Amino acid sequence: MIRSTVAALVVLSSAGLALAQGAPQPNAAPAQSPPPPPARGPSFDLALEAAQTALEAGKAADQKVAVTVIDSAGVLKAVLVSDGTGPRAVQNSNFKAQAALAFKETSGELAEQVKSNKDLAEKVAANPNYLARAGAVLIRVNDEIIGAIGVGGARGSDKDEQYALAGVQKVQARLK
Repeated sequence: MIRSTVAALVVLSSAGLALAQGAPQPNAAPAQSPPPPPARGPSFDLALEAAQTALEAGKAADQKVAVTVIDSAGVLKAVLVSDGTGPRAVQNSNFKAQAALAFKETSGELAEQVKSNKDLAEKVAANPNYLARAGAVLIRVNDEIIGAIGVGGARGSDKDEQYALAGVQKVQARLK
């Protein structure tokens, strides 16, 4: 009995080895297609410079802010945070930038429109990653939107938007 059990195990393990060596596995992952090309956006160096400029503008006004720069697909390029800034400011800087990008206007303009446009307000409210408050501006090369920069944390979101605009203006002439 023991010999037949051992023989059966040897046969089974030999069959398993043969399958592993040549036969396709039923749960094998399909061949992957190449990744899509990267989204258009500011270079890392320019994104970082824009974020640093916005952060410094806030610091000069004694504001603790967070700054997020995203590319045209909404992918983070840079996030900078002043010392002592809370996590909500970091989150809001990203959500403002995402909203500006999605609706193709500043988050401040979006905030004004949702006050009187119920359908738009519902679209914004339907996505927890959007925040319709001033603080984000689009990054453009000519008429093409290549990303957005959002700022959160200042006392007064209109100040957030001023800082974001300062960041874009600093690098605008070098964007490609």
